[in-house]
Amino acid sequence: MPKNAIVIGAGIVGLSTARALAEQGWQVTVYERSETAKGASIRNFGMIWPIGQKSGKQYERAMRTKSIWKQICQETGYWIEESGSLHLAKSEEEKVTMQELGEIFSKERPVHWISPVQIAQLSDAPRQDNLYGGLWSADEAIVESRLIIRDLPTYLQERYSIKFLFQHAITNVGTGFVHINNKRIDADLIFICNGADFETLYPAIFKKYFIKCKLQMMRLVEQPAKWRMGPSICGGLSLAHYKSFEIAPSLSLLKERLYEKYPDYFDYGIHVMVSQNHLGQLTIGDSHEYGDSIEPFDKSIVNELVLNYLKDLVNFRDWSVIQTWNGEYAKLSNGGTEFFYEAEPNVWIMNGFGGAGMTLALGTVEECCQQF
Repeated sequence: MPKNAIVIGAGIVGLSTARALAEQGWQVTVYERSETAKGASIRNFGMIWPIGQKSGKQYERAMRTKSIWKQICQETGYWIEESGSLHLAKSEEEKVTMQELGEIFSKERPVHWISPVQIAQLSDAPRQDNLYGGLWSADEAIVESRLIIRDLPTYLQERYSIKFLFQHAITNVGTGFVHINNKRIDADLIFICNGADFETLYPAIFKKYFIKCKLQMMRLVEQPAKWRMGPSICGGLSLAHYKSFEIAPSLSLLKERLYEKYPDYFDYGIHVMVSQNHLGQLTIGDSHEYGDSIEPFDKSIVNELVLNYLKDLVNFRDWSVIQTWNGEYAKLSNGGTEFFYEAEPNVWIMNGFGGAGMTLALGTVEECCQQF
């Protein structure tokens, strides 16, 4: 008989784990406390973002994740757009840093520095005033995470015979069992993949390794006349956020200039990005506030800062905001990008993607689960 595995959580990490274990021949049951995933997995840009991952293992995992997303979307008919990404340079320091990155990355990735004229050929969204050029990458893709995370269980059930039990909250975990409403359910292997919620099951482990991160985001109305932005767009602030950009010799000088010009943005951990979904709506953000006692309330100043910065970068057809929200995820205190930890014999915690679950989870978990 096939061995039995339980996965706790039906967000992107739980779904990735269920798929990976099923590929290894495990009989998998996924338990989710809500009627559908409601956490960080649906409160994001939908970006698959290799440009943000360091070269080597992380970049390879991101590209493997992208290939799995493409396979899933091909088999299900779900929308995916290989839009690429564009970081816009609006200062000399940003230009120099992006040119350095283009030279380094172009040796191993489809990433290049391009001129304002070339940018205009890719997209008419960027403002041309004071535009020095940009860093173009062909790797990035977009899915509508709200839909695909909601419906992926149906695909996994049909494709791999994975069983999903929603509105089932796990209250206790130990080697070989979980408890639901004091009822014991046995399993050979247990994976805890429920984001920041795993704090309720293993509070000491959470406190030792993790902090919480809150982010704020917005969605703009469907753009008129079916206007498409083209690539996802970022500004210079994103160069200070992603560790992949630390290879640029001029980055430290750029960070100093950014700190001087945008102190409020760094206070709230803001770097500004925008993606466009299949409906033409624009998802924009975001901020990063860290701590154990984060306020649940959105700050209007954060949304204002994001919008003000973005309006200096791009021209949209309609800036009407139709939704605002915040999300929360568990971030490793040491800045790592995955937490694969055996809490008890055959009880594993898979977590710590730090906001990059859509980009890394499918590929990383597939690799980690090959040992089972």
